[in-house]
Amino acid sequence: MSRISRFAAAASALAFSVASLTPAFACTRAMYVADNGLVITGRSMDWAEDMHTNLWAFPQGITRDGAGGANTPKWTSKYGSLIASGYDVGSADGMNEAGLVANLLYLAESDYGQPDGKPAISISLWAQYALDNFGTVAEAVEALSREPFRVIAPKLPNGQGAQLHLAISDATGDSAIFEYIGGKLVVHHGKQFNVMTNSPSFDQQLALNAYWKGIGGLTFLPGTNRAADRFARASFLIDAIPTKVDPNYISAVPEQKFEYQAAASVLSVMRSVSVPLGITTPGQPNISSTLWRTISDQTHKIYFFDSSTSPNSFWVPLADLDLKEGAPVKKLTIAGGKVYSGNAADRFVATPAFTFLPSTGL
Repeated sequence: MSRISRFAAAASALAFSVASLTPAFACTRAMYVADNGLVITGRSMDWAEDMHTNLWAFPQGITRDGAGGANTPKWTSKYGSLIASGYDVGSADGMNEAGLVANLLYLAESDYGQPDGKPAISISLWAQYALDNFGTVAEAVEALSREPFRVIAPKLPNGQGAQLHLAISDATGDSAIFEYIGGKLVVHHGKQFNVMTNSPSFDQQLALNAYWKGIGGLTFLPGTNRAADRFARASFLIDAIPTKVDPNYISAVPEQKFEYQAAASVLSVMRSVSVPLGITTPGQPNISSTLWRTISDQTHKIYFFDSSTSPNSFWVPLADLDLKEGAPVKKLTIAGGKVYSGNAADRFVATPAFTFLPSTGL
């Protein structure tokens, strides 16, 4: 057996053993930076059932608390944001007016620790807290590294535990990963941390990926839908797509332009690491179909949504939404098979905001 084959078998065995021990769900996130400074972050949402996702436009000036009872942080949103909900009880993904993007992905190894007297925030608000309060990754890392609150992970509406880690990126191409391992917050901060998947923990993902980088993606890439393999493929592909923006593929948006070829290229990466609907792996409930993908153009503040059950992708320029303080919360219904195309900003409807999942559960 060749050296490549031996390591491939060992890596697959490791991924299999980790995956089969935990009921994780699969997602992938990758950040792209073009030569001209264009920054786009893509992610896939893989889940074992319909999450009844909808898009929500949250304006500035919303007063929130951490849904954690009396001892909970309280804040007023500094930035407006556009988010994709999970079960309409939490923010799973989104981008704010400053171009900060937050992506929540599953991590079975998550351990948020025991009560320590700190204010408690429900994990349903973890990503929203970042979107509400920070314009850059550096700001977020400085504030969140002080651990101003304790994350509480109640059961989701389907009864599964909300074991998640958080990736954030900004319009400069900065990136950070936040994980709670063994009750301790671990932060990986730097532009080099541009890909994230699921188990094992991020430091182990980096170690596995280092080998595949040595082999070279044109020589051999692991091909399963397990997290470690998707990490290796996403890492290679996000660096392989063109970083020079072709001026022939620039589309006009009212008072804006966006490089749609770059957005499509990132979408092609996310599709390549997605799991087709209906694909299952016997004995491994952690392998789930991809329900949807998002592409966040952080330079032009345009949010693309690509549903696995729709024939069309569509986009929403944040500039076309009213996110000023005092504006109503608005919803774009995705659940139930709604189909949109092109710019869908004018399809949002004023709707009372959903209630975030409290830290005490449902």
